[in-house]
Amino acid sequence: MATNLNRRDFVKAAGVAGVASATLKAAAKPLNLFRSAKPRVIGANDRINLAQIGCGGRSRDLLNQFNMISQKDDKVKIVAVCDVYEKRKKAAADKYSAQGYLDYREVLNRSDIDAVVIATPDHWHAPLAIAAMKAGKDVYLEKPMSRTVEEAKEIYEASVKYNRILQIGSQTTSSDQWWKARKAVQDGMIGKMIMSQGSYHRNSTGGEWNYTIDPAAGPNGKGDDYIDWKMWLGAAPKMDYNADRFFRFRKYWDYSGGIATDLFYHVMAPLNLVWGGGEFPWRVSATGGIYVFKDEREVPDTFMLTADYPSGHSVVLSSSMANSTHIPGLIRGHDATIMMVEGGQFESKVDHITVTPQKHAADDFEKKYGTKELKIEVEPRVSHYQNFIDCVRSREKPVLDGLTAYKAMTTIAMSVDSYRRGQTMYFDRKNQKVTDKPMPRPQEGE
Repeated sequence: MATNLNRRDFVKAAGVAGVASATLKAAAKPLNLFRSAKPRVIGANDRINLAQIGCGGRSRDLLNQFNMISQKDDKVKIVAVCDVYEKRKKAAADKYSAQGYLDYREVLNRSDIDAVVIATPDHWHAPLAIAAMKAGKDVYLEKPMSRTVEEAKEIYEASVKYNRILQIGSQTTSSDQWWKARKAVQDGMIGKMIMSQGSYHRNSTGGEWNYTIDPAAGPNGKGDDYIDWKMWLGAAPKMDYNADRFFRFRKYWDYSGGIATDLFYHVMAPLNLVWGGGEFPWRVSATGGIYVFKDEREVPDTFMLTADYPSGHSVVLSSSMANSTHIPGLIRGHDATIMMVEGGQFESKVDHITVTPQKHAADDFEKKYGTKELKIEVEPRVSHYQNFIDCVRSREKPVLDGLTAYKAMTTIAMSVDSYRRGQTMYFDRKNQKVTDKPMPRPQEGE
């Protein structure tokens, strides 16, 4: 199923840092940073120094996860944290006995930092990841990989150009059920794969992403209440400070893709692993709307995605933030179906997956496997966070590497484009571009 891609085809000297350059022009105090840095060679007994950029919300759990690793392994240490909000920066610095920064460029200028964990709003993912890799740092980049296909491509190209470890933080990809399903598909257990389906449903009383706002915080705030709003905006459209946009950024297109980037990436990333390393889509369409939570939000509270792939299979995903009933997560083949997540929530912890043959293949299935239905037990695996640390040392490919993540991000970002434009979007694999011009389905091997 995987698309064969020559790594050299992706790496072009011009344009790799385009996204980062645009954002740096929007930042304040210029620093002498973006000369390519020679990374430190880490020996088996050397300490890995970590820095985290972004200290709010989800990032607090990331800091805790990496701190737990450091407590068990004295060769790993969090040495720096960074956030544009003084209160968040100070709290993280105090808790982890790390140096705190408001300006990420000061972090990347430190030659003693080996790896950077990025947990900022989505519109900063590409500029920060590219800048960090150019500065010689390995990168753990929280999902989604980016906001756009172009950004995802540039991030992947940068990881190859600068020879950096890049792990995208969709933690569910380190769960064993996906790897068991991958082997089942590769072994021919389900026959020709025809469709994967899944869902991600919630029902928040006050509307999804309506996080608590600190009314005292802002660019005019004093002491802990100070926010560097200009830096936070980066290359996003300039505007006066807006607390709803800062604290609830996932509701706005300038900084996020809503359901698609926040939640569907948790579905698309592991599915691409099951498919043997992933596949770029042929065409993608999306529908939905703001049906219940009619506040300031721009992104839909209900969203559906469909995608078709060159090798001849489809994906159907549904989501609503106004109804919490899930659709089972399945991988359908012509000969059998893999039940991945009975409850539907793709991040759910499961202890087995179930392979059930179709009627026409039932007799052969029972003869081969000795049962009418096969339950495959899930085994423990190294955590996503530990896998990143291990790969920083070994230089091996992490679980969710840049290329697989790029393929997943392509479908996600195209769904956002489709919804916003009201058109089916197509992916030109030859030129690595998204277009609304209808294209015939590529043949396998093209």
